[in-house]
Amino acid sequence: MTPQPLSSLTSLGADLRALRKARGVTLADLAARLGRSVGWLSQVERDISAPSIPELRQMAKALGVPMSLFFGQTPADPREAGIVVRKNARRPIGGGAAGLVEELLSPDLTDSFEVVHSEFLPGAALDEPAQRPTQELAYLVSGQLKIWVGDDEFILQAGDTIRLRGQPMRWANPFDETAVAIWVISPPVY
Repeated sequence: MTPQPLSSLTSLGADLRALRKARGVTLADLAARLGRSVGWLSQVERDISAPSIPELRQMAKALGVPMSLFFGQTPADPREAGIVVRKNARRPIGGGAAGLVEELLSPDLTDSFEVVHSEFLPGAALDEPAQRPTQELAYLVSGQLKIWVGDDEFILQAGDTIRLRGQPMRWANPFDETAVAIWVISPPVY
């Protein structure tokens, strides 16, 4: 994979292109879903044209990501752009599940993986199983977390890891302490 210039790594266009490619969607397919031309979509991916809020909403829906993913980037020191993500400049992500706070630790979505910081508040739970076409590894930094992979229940303690390979999973934090995890996900899903 040819590295992109650092100036293009923190752009909406670069993130959009990375999400589209990670999902195996062509420019023509996404343009058709949006009711727009391939040329217009190509210009958006190259940061020549800027989509409207309703167009961003359509893109998020078509790619299966929360619209918030397209916002929240804090400008970085030009020397650090695409390389360093400062704690106070993390991009909030996630679908808004109650009691789950997620931030992107990766500088952008242009790699074949993403790294996510997740906080599971006490009492929070994902009651319906979720399944994604990904490979994931989670490292529990602190707290405890229940995770069901298929029908198997696991209680993770700080320092434990778990790997998922596209299986249905759900989670719960019935404990008194916030659980903090670092996830490595391939391909990027946010």
